[in-house]
Amino acid sequence: MSSENRLKASDLQDKSVEELTGTLHELRKEQFNLRMSQGSGQQVKPHLFKMVRRNIARVKTVLSAK
Repeated sequence: MSSENRLKASDLQDKSVEELTGTLHELRKEQFNLRMSQGSGQQVKPHLFKMVRRNIARVKTVLSAK
């Protein structure tokens, strides 16, 4: 999953619970990798943190609705 993508809730609603759980797991790993690369001194685009955090919120919202 690329961090440059904004996930759409309408696309997420078409996925199954297992697919959403997998997507959530990928987003959490991506968030962790962003934090680790920032901590190691690499330059990280700050807008990616916000985008990943909001994508996680979208997936969790759709999951709770199902």
